[in-house]
Amino acid sequence: MMFLVIILAVAVVMMYFVSRNQVVKNIFQKEEKYYTIDDAFNSKRKERQDEIDHLLSKIGENGLADLTEKERQRLDELSKK
Repeated sequence: MMFLVIILAVAVVMMYFVSRNQVVKNIFQKEEKYYTIDDAFNSKRKERQDEIDHLLSKIGENGLADLTEKERQRLDELSKK
C-alpha cells in the first residue's frame, strides 16, 4: 500500500513539473493563426485564389472536359465571390 502512495506522489510531482513546461503547454493549446480580421480575410482570399488557380491550370492542361462536375460547380462558386 505504501508503495502505491509513493508512486502516486511521484506521478503528481512529475505532472506538476511537466505542466509548467512552456513547450508542453504550446503543444496542447490551439494556435492563434490570425492577428486581425484583415489577416483572416486575406488568408481566405489567398486560399480561394489558390484553388481557382489549381482548377484553371487543370483546364489549361486538358481542357474543360477534364474537370469533374463537382470541380465545375466549385469553380462557378468561386468565380461569383
